[in-house]
Amino acid sequence: MSVTETRPLRHNRDFRLLWAGAGISALGGTITSVTYPLLMIWYGGSPVQAGLVGFAALLPMLLLQLPAGVFVDRWDRRRVMIVCDAVSFVSIGSVAVSLLFGTLWLPHLLVVAFLEGSAQIFYRLSERAAVRNVVRPEHLPAALSQNEARSRAAGLLGQPLGSALFALVRWAPFVFTAIGHLIALVTLLLIRKEFQTTRESGRRDVRAEIAEGVGWLLRQRFLRSAVLLVGCTNILFQILSLSLAVTIKNHGGSPAVIGVIGAASGVGGVLGAMSGSWFVRRLRPGMVIIVVFAVWAAFMPLIALTANPVLLGAVFAGMSFAGALINVMAGVYQVQVTPDEMQGRVGSVAGLLSSGANSFGALTAGFLLASLSVGGTVLGVSAVMALLAVTAWLTPVIRTTQYREGVST
Repeated sequence: MSVTETRPLRHNRDFRLLWAGAGISALGGTITSVTYPLLMIWYGGSPVQAGLVGFAALLPMLLLQLPAGVFVDRWDRRRVMIVCDAVSFVSIGSVAVSLLFGTLWLPHLLVVAFLEGSAQIFYRLSERAAVRNVVRPEHLPAALSQNEARSRAAGLLGQPLGSALFALVRWAPFVFTAIGHLIALVTLLLIRKEFQTTRESGRRDVRAEIAEGVGWLLRQRFLRSAVLLVGCTNILFQILSLSLAVTIKNHGGSPAVIGVIGAASGVGGVLGAMSGSWFVRRLRPGMVIIVVFAVWAAFMPLIALTANPVLLGAVFAGMSFAGALINVMAGVYQVQVTPDEMQGRVGSVAGLLSSGANSFGALTAGFLLASLSVGGTVLGVSAVMALLAVTAWLTPVIRTTQYREGVST
């Protein structure tokens, strides 16, 4: 074995570039996701309009996940990511220009949110599929754990940074994000390794390729059950996110308070991601799901009982720590068991099943909060979470599935 082959992950130049570029893009996505509802709620909009913008940003998860997976498996993954950064740069930049001239037009925000959400889908699928071609197999759990930590760090930095930039001047978050996508594009150009194995030259019908990806995942009993359960929880978290913003506003808080709570949540997520590979080595994947669901069910009702930013920050930090463990576990399991030529499609199917309904979660949140109290909405969400935790425990395949390959860091 050569010296190059035995080098630790931290010496992998291409992985560092991929990790950094994707992190900058994720940071920008977090900043805009924080800023959109702030624009609507604090500058003449309403919770319903905030829900509409959230719906537009998340709708691509429902509409584009499956075809995106096909094209990620067909096309050069690095070029796909470059195009995504370019699209985000132009669309987000247009919002900055609009706000610089003092205009805020809801249809414009809806279009930009949809375009950015679409680019993020292609980008994330391409990056997830590329990782195992950039790192050695024994480094995969550590690489995916670092990726999850990076995503959580983007949330940690993005929420307070987005809120602070917004408080400074409305257009600042969008200028910052547009520049970030330009930097991320440059890092992709510097990577040497290919992002995929050699592909077959023949092309098939898109529907047939989608069906192949869907069929493969649906035959995996654990993945099928896990992504459906996680998909239900993602809807609940969309409702909780908007509930938090309304709670803080109703109690006289500012966007900066939301940023602080987001920072606390990010710290919890980073810690969970950094310890994710440790848990992967010691717990069956299903046991991670059961424990995390139980933690969420215990923590969610607390959000209805307090408006104290410190307590809310602690609650969201705990839930983020638990959520990061699920993401690391799911990433390792899926990437290990999926053939490289199907990584994009299987990832897209998993993404559709787990997050495709998020847009309706954001839309539902707006209408629930307009018709019910924040406390009633949160307690209803908590009851559903408790039911999901019980369902996970009662599902045999969730309790018994093992990793198919040994995992090591």
